Amino acid sequence: MHAQFVLFDGFDPLDVLGPYETLLAGSTAAGGAITAELAAAEGPREVASGIGGIALRATAAVDPERADLVVVPGAAPGETGGSMSEAIDRVLSRAARSPLGALLVAAVQRPGTAVATVCGGSMLLGMTGALAGRRATTNRLGLAEFARSGVEVVDARLVEDGDLITAGGVTSGVDLGLLLLEREVGPLVARAVEDLLHHERRGTVWRAEGPAPELA
Repeated sequence: MHAQFVLFDGFDPLDVLGPYETLLAGSTAAGGAITAELAAAEGPREVASGIGGIALRATAAVDPERADLVVVPGAAPGETGGSMSEAIDRVLSRAARSPLGALLVAAVQRPGTAVATVCGGSMLLGMTGALAGRRATTNRLGLAEFARSGVEVVDARLVEDGDLITAGGVTSGVDLGLLLLEREVGPLVARAVEDLLHHERRGTVWRAEGPAPELA
């Protein structure tokens, strides 16, 4: 599996590095079954995060035709003016209107390509219209706004809707990486990486499976 981790100006670095390191650890444990790279819509460049002083270098262009998995991070409130949520919304809106937006729509629509998001990454996709009618989650601070994009919002840490896998707040990125490992190489490798990282997964992965609950 080849994974591309999307970078855009103002991204949250933990949204990228948590699942990135998790997948690479799993690849090592599975004989190199997974490759990963950092990618930007414009191609190789230095990309400033929304956390002052932290930047990552994209080494490739976002290419839904080449990637088996596209991972989309949220934004960090590095901009000033307004509330934290307003600053994040500005960063995500700018990314959705840029050439990246069309590339992400193509990734969601391409059969055989999985798209995963961390935190506000799902809101970025929602702003492009790509998630209308899909089940997904995002940071709890943005659930109400997220619903306005036509998404069927699920308040869960991880939501799996076919080839769309979304994770909630920023710390859920490692949980997302472990779920992706389970999907790609199996639970034994995922569990070994969980132990390696000294991480205990939280919450149930929400899927539209089984009988509907009948609770008062």
